Amino acid sequence: MSRRRSSKRGHGRPSVRKAPVTVTGTIRIVRSGVATVQTPEGTFQVARGGIREAMDGDEVQVVLVRRGKADPEAVVHGVLQRATTTFLGTYEKVEPLGVVVPLDARVRHDFFVLPEDSSAKRLSVEAGDVVSARILQYPTRQAAGVVTIDRRVGRSSELDMAVEAVIASHGIVTDFPDAVLAEAEQIEPDIDGALGADPSRRDLRPLCTLTVDPADARDFDDALSVRRLEAGYELGIHIADVTHYVPWGSSIDVEARQRTCSTYLVDRVIPMLPERLCNDVCSLRPGEDRLCMSVFARLDQRGRVVSSEACTSVIRSHARLSYDQADALLEGALPIEELPVAEGVGQEVADALMMLDEVARLRRELRTQRGAIDFDTREAKVLLDADGHPTGVRVRERTAATSLVEEAMLVANECVAKMLSEADVPAAYRVHERPAPESLASTLPILRELGLVKGDLADRIVAGEPRALQEVLSSARGTSGEYLANSLLLRAQKRAIYLPDNQGHYALGASAYCHFTSPIRRYPDDVVHRALKALMAGTLGSKEQRSVANVLPQLCRTCSDQERVADMASRDSQKAKMAELFQQRVGERFSGIVVGCERYGLFVMLDDTCAEGLLPVRALGEEWFSYDATRMALVGESSGRSWRLGQRIAVEVVGANPDKGQIDFALA
Repeated sequence: MSRRRSSKRGHGRPSVRKAPVTVTGTIRIVRSGVATVQTPEGTFQVARGGIREAMDGDEVQVVLVRRGKADPEAVVHGVLQRATTTFLGTYEKVEPLGVVVPLDARVRHDFFVLPEDSSAKRLSVEAGDVVSARILQYPTRQAAGVVTIDRRVGRSSELDMAVEAVIASHGIVTDFPDAVLAEAEQIEPDIDGALGADPSRRDLRPLCTLTVDPADARDFDDALSVRRLEAGYELGIHIADVTHYVPWGSSIDVEARQRTCSTYLVDRVIPMLPERLCNDVCSLRPGEDRLCMSVFARLDQRGRVVSSEACTSVIRSHARLSYDQADALLEGALPIEELPVAEGVGQEVADALMMLDEVARLRRELRTQRGAIDFDTREAKVLLDADGHPTGVRVRERTAATSLVEEAMLVANECVAKMLSEADVPAAYRVHERPAPESLASTLPILRELGLVKGDLADRIVAGEPRALQEVLSSARGTSGEYLANSLLLRAQKRAIYLPDNQGHYALGASAYCHFTSPIRRYPDDVVHRALKALMAGTLGSKEQRSVANVLPQLCRTCSDQERVADMASRDSQKAKMAELFQQRVGERFSGIVVGCERYGLFVMLDDTCAEGLLPVRALGEEWFSYDATRMALVGESSGRSWRLGQRIAVEVVGANPDKGQIDFALA
């Protein structure tokens, strides 16, 4: 006798389907079709096709869906508040409509200009022009988006479209509001007024100070001084006093808070502060009186910080040296007489530079002893001519000059962080957490193959013991596995972020750390300056500091996020110009190293230029290649030949696309 399957489960009760979980958050679109949603409940990946009509930065309501045991994914249910009101795009004509195609690659919709809209005619916009469009109607699943044209930017042939697309795709704000520019133009250095208003401000103009920066730098926000003591050294780090000119809550401050940092692109700098401040009033230009926040650290003969103090000050830089000039002087290749300094101070500047180099060597050794981890990195900068066309590549590596500046800045940042944390002052601390054990464990198979892990070293690596990582990097130095070891351990690290309270910095081996030395280009440094001034003045309970404390958690999150955006924009702009450079080198052959391995191919970085390109799996041969995620390798199933990270390889350039920042390789 057959029985009909019951629709009820267990004790006759009907099954109850759980209602979907709905949350509200901000959507961040990484690239076309890929996004996350940041909510109070956490950050969720957006499911494929789940972005729908949302745009980057929108406040959205999402439904969380779970497939199997995987983490829940978000699907946009509706847009609550729009973040984007205007955008840059290319104007085209499709009678009777106008069409604006966004330069931002993350926006997948084109927008129409209606026939009755006369903005294109009024502004003399023609097909192919780049325009600033204001959204009148946002696109939905049922209707297209509608815009009107606010401004004609220029012909696409007159603009560097690849870089403009990078700016648009990362949402970088380029223009300052009129009120901000007007406020900035009214600011004067007024050194005498500052000295009169603050009796505690020290006049350090007789002190020999110097700046050492890249040759093309225009904003000089740090200067150095040093003198030898009987028991060691007194190191002076003098930082532009930006917050003296930018009061909390002023229009300049609010704008800087939204930008959070300057963005350094291949062909320009998009500054956090108006040019009047960053390149003039606050810039520590040689021979000009400037207001500073100064930190004096007294070091013993081994370079250990014995004591430190901070003060407001006035300095006059005696010399502005480029890294190349400083290196040449330290190497004995630049005579003192040829230093670009005022007459009579050349020897004093040279002596200071030599002593700073001496201090830097002591500090590097000391940091290594306490567990700081130094990863070897190279940075490529594409060189451009006056018309913005690439002419070559300069690879920046650590030198004596860059190191002496870096070590001095690290001392200042640690000293200030210690002052603030010991007084329990909320500020924007720079925090780097210990890597996750599973991330470090994933490096072991390859490190073992390289012969870099023996005995109990594996357990110490997984535990995140800094000296264990130092041992690996030291053993790999100068070997064929050097790049691979650096790359693996660097990828295992967590990203440093800003937090309102001190939690130390793992990679630097610092118990307290903050950013204090670049207030012209980083907003967290301005937060730290305000906190330090309040600590020195005894005004931690002031209305201003309470106001800062109220917004500090969100401000730290925003600064961390925008720092990542600025870094990506900088890299993408370099990639665009690198691809343009290699358009002229199709057919040429180069040697390089495999720096990335995916199912679809290998990413190869060239030796001389650090240019990166894709060697697709189809270019490796006719056989089938399987992807070994553990070893990060592609393995030929017939030949057994392995292609993996760190492997040296010869490639030929077969194509380049500046719009996408891509270079394509084949095996040479």
